[in-house]
Amino acid sequence: MKIKTPFRAAVQRQEIPFSALDGVRVGNAQDDAGLTGVTVLCFPDGAKTGVDIRGGGPASRETPVLDPTKEDIGIHAIVFSGGSAYGLAASDGVMRCLEENGVGYDTGFALVPLVVQSCIYDLSYGSASARPDAAMGYAACENALRENRPVSGSVGAGTGATVGKFCGMNRSMKGGIGYAAMQIGELKLGAVVVVNALGDVYSTGGEKIAGLMDESRTEFCDSVEELYRVSVPQDLFSRTNTTIGAIVTNGKFDKAQLTRIAAQAGNAYARAIRPVGTLADGDTVYASSCGVPVAADVNMAGTLAAEVMAKAIADAIASSKMDDAEYLSHCLALPAR
Repeated sequence: MKIKTPFRAAVQRQEIPFSALDGVRVGNAQDDAGLTGVTVLCFPDGAKTGVDIRGGGPASRETPVLDPTKEDIGIHAIVFSGGSAYGLAASDGVMRCLEENGVGYDTGFALVPLVVQSCIYDLSYGSASARPDAAMGYAACENALRENRPVSGSVGAGTGATVGKFCGMNRSMKGGIGYAAMQIGELKLGAVVVVNALGDVYSTGGEKIAGLMDESRTEFCDSVEELYRVSVPQDLFSRTNTTIGAIVTNGKFDKAQLTRIAAQAGNAYARAIRPVGTLADGDTVYASSCGVPVAADVNMAGTLAAEVMAKAIADAIASSKMDDAEYLSHCLALPAR
Protein backbone atom coordinates (compact mmCIF):
# COMPACT_ATOMS: atom_id res chain seq x y z
CA MET A 1 0.00 0.00 0.00
CA LYS A 2 1.37 3.40 -0.98
CA ILE A 3 1.10 5.91 1.82
CA LYS A 4 0.68 9.50 0.83
CA THR A 5 2.27 12.27 2.81
CA PRO A 6 0.45 15.57 3.16
CA PHE A 7 1.82 18.45 1.14
CA ARG A 8 3.68 21.05 3.15
CA ALA A 9 5.43 24.06 1.72
CA ALA A 10 9.23 23.93 1.92
CA VAL A 11 10.88 25.91 4.70
CA GLN A 12 12.40 29.05 3.28
CA ARG A 13 16.18 28.93 3.71
CA GLN A 14 17.80 32.07 2.47
CA GLU A 15 21.49 32.18 1.59
CA ILE A 16 23.17 35.22 3.13
CA PRO A 17 26.75 36.49 3.20
CA PHE A 18 28.83 35.47 6.20
CA SER A 19 29.33 39.18 6.92
CA ALA A 20 25.58 39.44 7.65
CA LEU A 21 26.16 37.61 10.95
CA ASP A 22 26.13 40.01 13.89
CA GLY A 23 28.66 39.87 16.70
CA VAL A 24 31.58 38.40 14.72
CA ARG A 25 34.29 40.09 12.67
CA VAL A 26 36.79 38.33 10.38
CA GLY A 27 40.31 39.35 9.43
CA ASN A 28 43.24 37.77 7.59
CA ALA A 29 46.98 38.16 7.32
CA GLN A 30 49.44 36.01 5.40
CA ASP A 31 52.98 35.53 4.16
CA ASP A 32 52.55 35.43 0.38
CA ALA A 33 56.16 34.34 -0.14
CA GLY A 34 56.27 31.62 2.51
CA LEU A 35 52.64 30.63 1.81
CA THR A 36 51.12 30.49 5.27
CA GLY A 37 48.70 32.71 7.16
CA VAL A 38 46.20 33.48 9.90
CA THR A 39 42.43 34.03 10.01
CA VAL A 40 40.83 35.52 13.12
CA LEU A 41 37.16 35.45 14.09
CA CYS A 42 36.73 38.21 16.68
CA PHE A 43 33.80 38.40 19.08
CA PRO A 44 34.11 41.87 20.68
CA ASP A 45 31.16 41.23 23.01
CA GLY A 46 32.10 37.62 23.67
CA ALA A 47 30.58 34.41 22.33
CA LYS A 48 29.63 31.22 24.13
CA THR A 49 31.43 28.44 22.29
CA GLY A 50 31.69 24.67 22.11
CA VAL A 51 34.11 22.45 20.21
CA ASP A 52 34.23 18.97 18.69
CA ILE A 53 37.63 17.42 17.91
CA ARG A 54 37.54 14.26 15.79
CA GLY A 55 40.97 14.09 14.19
CA GLY A 56 43.83 12.22 15.80
CA GLY A 57 46.49 14.94 15.52
CA PRO A 58 45.12 18.37 16.45
CA ALA A 59 47.30 21.40 17.11
CA SER A 60 45.18 23.57 19.40
CA ARG A 61 45.20 26.19 22.14
CA GLU A 62 42.87 26.72 25.13
CA THR A 63 40.21 24.27 23.94
CA PRO A 64 39.69 22.95 27.53
CA VAL A 65 37.94 26.25 28.41
CA LEU A 66 35.19 25.17 26.00
CA ASP A 67 34.38 22.06 28.02
CA PRO A 68 30.67 22.32 28.99
CA THR A 69 31.59 21.42 32.57
CA LYS A 70 33.79 24.51 32.86
CA GLU A 71 32.58 28.06 33.59
CA ASP A 72 30.00 29.14 31.02
CA ILE A 73 31.58 32.41 29.87
CA GLY A 74 32.19 33.70 26.38
CA ILE A 75 35.43 33.72 24.39
CA HIS A 76 36.70 36.67 22.36
CA ALA A 77 38.40 35.08 19.33
CA ILE A 78 38.83 31.90 17.37
CA VAL A 79 42.16 31.79 15.53
CA PHE A 80 42.88 29.56 12.53
CA SER A 81 46.44 29.40 11.25
CA GLY A 82 49.02 27.48 9.30
CA GLY A 83 52.40 26.52 10.69
CA SER A 84 51.31 23.38 12.57
CA ALA A 85 52.00 23.76 16.31
CA TYR A 86 54.44 26.60 15.58
CA GLY A 87 51.46 28.66 14.44
CA LEU A 88 50.03 28.71 17.96
CA ALA A 89 52.26 31.75 18.55
CA ALA A 90 49.77 33.80 16.51
CA SER A 91 47.35 33.93 19.44
CA ASP A 92 49.83 35.99 21.47
CA GLY A 93 49.43 38.79 18.96
CA VAL A 94 45.65 38.37 18.88
CA MET A 95 45.49 38.72 22.67
CA ARG A 96 47.61 41.86 22.58
CA CYS A 97 45.47 43.44 19.86
CA LEU A 98 42.24 42.64 21.69
CA GLU A 99 43.57 44.00 24.99
CA GLU A 100 44.66 47.25 23.30
CA ASN A 101 41.13 47.60 21.90
CA GLY A 102 39.43 47.01 25.24
CA VAL A 103 38.23 43.49 24.49
CA GLY A 104 38.61 40.78 27.11
CA TYR A 105 37.37 39.21 30.31
CA ASP A 106 37.56 41.74 33.15
CA THR A 107 39.29 40.03 36.07
CA GLY A 108 39.22 43.20 38.18
CA PHE A 109 42.94 43.73 37.67
CA ALA A 110 43.34 43.34 33.91
CA LEU A 111 41.46 42.47 30.74
CA VAL A 112 42.22 38.90 29.71
CA PRO A 113 41.04 38.08 26.16
CA LEU A 114 39.95 34.45 25.89
CA VAL A 115 41.38 33.12 22.64
CA VAL A 116 41.19 29.58 21.26
CA GLN A 117 43.10 28.35 18.23
CA SER A 118 43.52 25.47 15.80
CA CYS A 119 46.28 25.08 13.21
CA ILE A 120 46.72 23.26 9.93
CA TYR A 121 49.95 21.62 8.78
CA ASP A 122 51.16 23.57 5.73
CA LEU A 123 54.94 23.14 6.15
CA SER A 124 55.09 20.89 3.06
CA TYR A 125 53.83 23.71 0.82
CA GLY A 126 55.76 26.90 0.21
CA SER A 127 58.52 27.39 2.78
CA ALA A 128 58.74 25.05 5.78
CA SER A 129 60.50 27.84 7.71
CA ALA A 130 57.64 30.32 7.18
CA ARG A 131 55.34 30.18 10.20
CA PRO A 132 52.62 32.46 11.59
CA ASP A 133 53.85 34.47 14.55
CA ALA A 134 52.49 37.01 17.02
CA ALA A 135 52.93 39.87 14.53
CA MET A 136 50.83 38.06 11.92
CA GLY A 137 48.17 37.25 14.51
CA TYR A 138 48.08 40.90 15.60
CA ALA A 139 47.69 42.04 11.97
CA ALA A 140 44.84 39.58 11.29
CA CYS A 141 43.02 40.66 14.47
CA GLU A 142 43.50 44.32 13.65
CA ASN A 143 42.11 43.72 10.15
CA ALA A 144 39.10 41.96 11.68
CA LEU A 145 38.29 44.85 14.00
CA ARG A 146 38.84 47.44 11.27
CA GLU A 147 37.46 45.84 8.11
CA ASN A 148 35.53 42.57 8.73
CA ARG A 149 36.35 40.81 5.44
CA PRO A 150 35.52 37.07 5.28
CA VAL A 151 37.39 36.31 2.03
CA SER A 152 37.41 32.80 0.50
CA GLY A 153 40.30 31.03 -1.21
CA SER A 154 44.05 30.99 -0.68
CA VAL A 155 44.06 33.73 1.93
CA GLY A 156 44.65 33.85 5.67
CA ALA A 157 44.76 30.39 7.20
CA GLY A 158 43.85 28.93 3.80
CA THR A 159 47.01 30.25 2.11
CA GLY A 160 48.93 26.98 2.51
CA ALA A 161 46.00 24.54 2.56
CA THR A 162 46.18 21.50 0.27
CA VAL A 163 44.14 18.30 -0.24
CA GLY A 164 44.56 14.78 -1.61
CA LYS A 165 48.03 14.15 -0.16
CA PHE A 166 47.86 10.37 0.27
CA CYS A 167 50.58 9.79 -2.35
CA GLY A 168 52.64 12.91 -1.70
CA MET A 169 52.48 16.60 -2.51
CA ASN A 170 53.27 16.11 -6.20
CA ARG A 171 49.86 14.41 -6.62
CA SER A 172 47.87 16.75 -4.37
CA MET A 173 45.69 19.79 -5.15
CA LYS A 174 45.10 23.22 -3.64
CA GLY A 175 42.74 23.67 -0.71
CA GLY A 176 41.81 26.91 1.04
CA ILE A 177 39.32 28.69 3.28
CA GLY A 178 35.61 28.90 2.51
CA TYR A 179 32.43 30.47 3.89
CA ALA A 180 28.68 29.93 3.68
CA ALA A 181 25.69 31.23 5.64
CA MET A 182 21.93 30.74 5.68
CA GLN A 183 18.92 32.23 7.44
CA ILE A 184 15.64 30.63 8.51
CA GLY A 185 13.27 33.20 9.95
CA GLU A 186 15.28 35.16 12.51
CA LEU A 187 17.90 32.43 12.92
CA LYS A 188 21.18 33.09 11.14
CA LEU A 189 23.92 30.48 10.89
CA GLY A 190 27.24 30.60 9.08
CA ALA A 191 30.23 28.34 8.59
CA VAL A 192 33.91 28.99 7.92
CA VAL A 193 36.34 26.17 7.17
CA VAL A 194 39.99 25.69 6.25
CA VAL A 195 40.18 22.59 4.04
CA ASN A 196 43.59 20.94 4.35
CA ALA A 197 42.59 17.30 4.08
CA LEU A 198 44.40 14.02 3.53
CA GLY A 199 41.46 12.79 1.48
CA ASP A 200 39.39 13.78 -1.55
CA VAL A 201 36.76 16.52 -1.48
CA TYR A 202 33.22 16.23 -2.84
CA SER A 203 30.54 18.80 -3.70
CA THR A 204 27.18 18.90 -1.95
CA GLY A 205 25.86 16.95 -4.94
CA GLY A 206 28.41 14.16 -4.47
CA GLU A 207 30.79 15.09 -7.32
CA LYS A 208 34.51 14.86 -6.63
CA ILE A 209 35.93 18.38 -6.94
CA ALA A 210 39.47 18.00 -5.60
CA GLY A 211 41.86 15.39 -4.26
CA LEU A 212 44.43 12.81 -5.19
CA MET A 213 45.59 12.99 -8.82
CA ASP A 214 47.20 10.29 -10.96
CA GLU A 215 50.91 10.56 -11.76
CA SER A 216 50.23 12.51 -14.97
CA ARG A 217 47.86 14.86 -13.10
CA THR A 218 45.15 14.38 -15.72
CA GLU A 219 42.61 12.35 -13.73
CA PHE A 220 41.47 11.82 -10.15
CA CYS A 221 42.47 8.77 -8.17
CA ASP A 222 40.51 7.48 -5.17
CA SER A 223 42.19 8.13 -1.81
CA VAL A 224 39.98 5.58 -0.04
CA GLU A 225 40.96 2.87 -2.51
CA GLU A 226 44.62 3.78 -2.02
CA LEU A 227 44.14 3.52 1.76
CA TYR A 228 42.63 0.05 1.37
CA ARG A 229 45.80 -1.04 -0.47
CA VAL A 230 47.91 -0.32 2.61
CA SER A 231 48.98 -3.71 3.98
CA VAL A 232 51.33 -2.72 6.81
CA PRO A 233 51.07 0.00 9.49
CA GLN A 234 51.89 3.48 8.18
CA ASP A 235 52.93 6.72 9.85
CA LEU A 236 50.10 8.32 7.84
CA PHE A 237 52.34 10.74 6.08
CA SER A 238 53.74 12.76 8.97
CA ARG A 239 50.28 13.92 10.06
CA THR A 240 50.30 16.70 7.50
CA ASN A 241 46.56 17.39 7.37
CA THR A 242 43.68 19.01 9.21
CA THR A 243 40.31 20.51 8.33
CA ILE A 244 39.35 23.16 10.87
CA GLY A 245 36.07 25.06 10.91
CA ALA A 246 33.58 27.05 12.95
CA ILE A 247 29.84 27.54 13.07
CA VAL A 248 28.63 31.01 14.07
CA THR A 249 24.97 31.62 14.91
CA ASN A 250 22.67 34.00 16.73
CA GLY A 251 20.77 31.02 18.17
CA LYS A 252 20.46 31.17 21.95
CA PHE A 253 22.47 28.15 23.07
CA ASP A 254 24.68 27.27 26.04
CA LYS A 255 28.09 25.61 25.77
CA ALA A 256 26.70 22.08 26.00
CA GLN A 257 24.27 22.75 23.15
CA LEU A 258 26.98 24.45 21.09
CA THR A 259 29.23 21.45 21.60
CA ARG A 260 26.42 19.31 20.22
CA ILE A 261 25.97 21.65 17.22
CA ALA A 262 29.72 21.48 16.55
CA ALA A 263 29.52 17.67 16.58
CA GLN A 264 26.62 17.67 14.10
CA ALA A 265 28.43 20.18 11.88
CA GLY A 266 31.29 17.70 11.75
CA ASN A 267 28.98 15.37 9.83
CA ALA A 268 29.64 17.62 6.84
CA TYR A 269 33.27 16.54 6.95
CA ALA A 270 32.17 12.91 6.55
CA ARG A 271 29.89 13.83 3.65
CA ALA A 272 32.41 16.00 1.80
CA ILE A 273 35.85 14.53 2.61
CA ARG A 274 36.94 10.91 2.17
CA PRO A 275 38.73 9.53 4.13
CA VAL A 276 38.36 11.89 7.08
CA GLY A 277 39.10 11.94 10.80
CA THR A 278 42.18 9.72 10.50
CA LEU A 279 45.21 9.87 12.78
CA ALA A 280 46.76 11.98 10.02
CA ASP A 281 44.12 14.67 10.55
CA GLY A 282 43.39 17.13 13.34
CA ASP A 283 39.80 17.74 12.27
CA THR A 284 38.06 20.24 14.55
CA VAL A 285 34.80 22.21 14.55
CA TYR A 286 33.91 25.10 16.87
CA ALA A 287 30.38 26.48 17.34
CA SER A 288 29.75 29.98 18.70
CA SER A 289 26.64 31.95 19.67
CA CYS A 290 26.82 35.73 19.34
CA GLY A 291 24.79 38.78 18.36
CA VAL A 292 21.19 39.34 19.45
CA PRO A 293 20.04 35.86 20.58
CA VAL A 294 16.95 34.18 19.15
CA ALA A 295 15.29 31.01 20.40
CA ALA A 296 15.99 27.96 18.24
CA ASP A 297 15.90 24.18 18.43
CA VAL A 298 19.35 22.65 18.91
CA ASN A 299 18.64 19.69 16.62
CA MET A 300 17.44 21.94 13.82
CA ALA A 301 20.48 24.20 14.23
CA GLY A 302 22.85 21.23 14.20
CA THR A 303 21.26 19.84 11.05
CA LEU A 304 21.48 23.23 9.36
CA ALA A 305 25.09 23.57 10.55
CA ALA A 306 26.07 20.38 8.69
CA GLU A 307 24.39 21.63 5.52
CA VAL A 308 26.05 25.04 5.69
CA MET A 309 29.46 23.55 6.53
CA ALA A 310 29.29 21.32 3.45
CA LYS A 311 28.64 24.43 1.34
CA ALA A 312 31.61 26.18 2.95
CA ILE A 313 33.87 23.21 2.13
CA ALA A 314 32.84 23.40 -1.51
CA ASP A 315 33.39 27.17 -1.49
CA ALA A 316 36.93 26.69 -0.15
CA ILE A 317 37.82 24.47 -3.10
CA ALA A 318 36.05 26.53 -5.75
CA SER A 319 37.74 29.71 -4.53
CA SER A 320 41.25 28.22 -4.38
CA LYS A 321 41.73 26.98 -7.93
CA MET A 322 45.00 27.97 -9.57
CA ASP A 323 47.04 27.06 -12.62
CA ASP A 324 48.41 23.54 -12.12
CA ALA A 325 51.96 24.53 -13.06
CA GLU A 326 51.86 27.39 -10.57
CA TYR A 327 50.59 25.05 -7.87
CA LEU A 328 53.31 22.47 -8.47
CA SER A 329 55.98 25.18 -8.40
CA HIS A 330 55.04 25.87 -4.77
CA CYS A 331 55.11 22.23 -3.64
CA LEU A 332 58.27 20.81 -2.16
CA ALA A 333 59.83 17.94 -4.14
CA LEU A 334 58.60 15.19 -1.84
CA PRO A 335 58.82 11.60 -3.07
CA ALA A 336 55.66 9.87 -4.26
CA ARG A 337 54.42 7.01 -2.08
